[in-house]
Amino acid sequence: MSTPPDAASDLTPAAPVRAADSGPAEEARKLPLLALLALATAVFVTSLTETLPAGLLPAMSADLGVSASATGQTVTVYALGTALTAIPLTAATAGWRRKRLLLASMSGFALANTVTAVSSVYGLTMAARFVAGMAAGLAWALLAGYARRLAPARLEGRALAVAMAGIPVALSLGVPAGTYLGEVTDWRTAFLAMTGLTLVLLAWIAAAVPDRPGTRSGQRPGMLRALRMPGVPAVLFVTLVFVLAHTLLYAYVAAFLDDLGMGGSTDLVLLEFGAASLVGIWVVGARIHRRLRGLTVAATLLVALAAALLGVLADHPPFVHLAAVVWGLGWGGVPTLLQTAGGEAGGDRADGAQAMLVTLWNVAMAAGGVVGGLLLDTVGSGAFPWTLLVLLVPVLAVVLRARTHGFPARRAGR
Repeated sequence: MSTPPDAASDLTPAAPVRAADSGPAEEARKLPLLALLALATAVFVTSLTETLPAGLLPAMSADLGVSASATGQTVTVYALGTALTAIPLTAATAGWRRKRLLLASMSGFALANTVTAVSSVYGLTMAARFVAGMAAGLAWALLAGYARRLAPARLEGRALAVAMAGIPVALSLGVPAGTYLGEVTDWRTAFLAMTGLTLVLLAWIAAAVPDRPGTRSGQRPGMLRALRMPGVPAVLFVTLVFVLAHTLLYAYVAAFLDDLGMGGSTDLVLLEFGAASLVGIWVVGARIHRRLRGLTVAATLLVALAAALLGVLADHPPFVHLAAVVWGLGWGGVPTLLQTAGGEAGGDRADGAQAMLVTLWNVAMAAGGVVGGLLLDTVGSGAFPWTLLVLLVPVLAVVLRARTHGFPARRAGR
């Protein structure tokens, strides 16, 4: 297997062979942390904005004059905006230089959040959320490849881990902070804060993130051809089912804890999950260049263990907190693992594979909200851990079977 290709829309002439790293100190100097942290902030802002309405539903519903369930669809329409447009937008902008494309997508994101913050019309709010999802999906489709191309070959995994750290930080710290801000001020201020942060990020990107070229003239992402690449279907399946499993529990974790009589501990449980996720990201970033397959198996088993603890011992609060830590350890590195696996399996069609991965990721998030809601209304929150366990069985089976392509046991040059 050749050196991992760049991710979304990053098909460029072969780069010169990079020199081997001479030691930890030199490696640290080569890792462009300031630029990578800018990309991580882009991941953070887009991830947080997707789920922010979940903590602001009552106030948003009152202002928009619709029910809480209708307001909840602002989360779904955001995910649909990403799912429906990531592939065509990635194809249409494949030739753009990466920095220009990232600045354009984040500018559109800031505009959409501003409209959301000032709108008093439900239809306009939904349209703005859809546009925000489009901008976020375009950014996501290029961020993985961009992060990897900013680092030396042996540090690509660490670079991607830094960039993807924005996800657990957004879920564990950002959502509670946004909810608190909405409570002490109002929900519009929370969305305006997202706009303000994005404006700061635009200046940061302009000043600190190196540019990279897009696709060579005449080349465009090949989505269907990417599907025929060995390993790509396996990675996409794992992405769809793993994210679905995670989301159906995470999206309703407050309801789950409330039913256990632990509603007052929701913030603490999320904090434990987030802190453990950061540890998981660090471990994956340090080992992914040699242990992608083993780390993916370990992540699946850890999340399954957390689900089992919640299913069997949820009546004992200490085990719930333990499960949150185990869950975070397993889930934290999953975005990095799947982005890396998709990029490598896609070969010279890595751009198409990454665009499809982003699309399926958001389809899974939208589906997780729907499936979780149905479970909650029909059989109760106690079904969440067991459903998660059932979904993880085929995930583990596909990862174990895809030992040649997708999640290879051996990676050339690693």
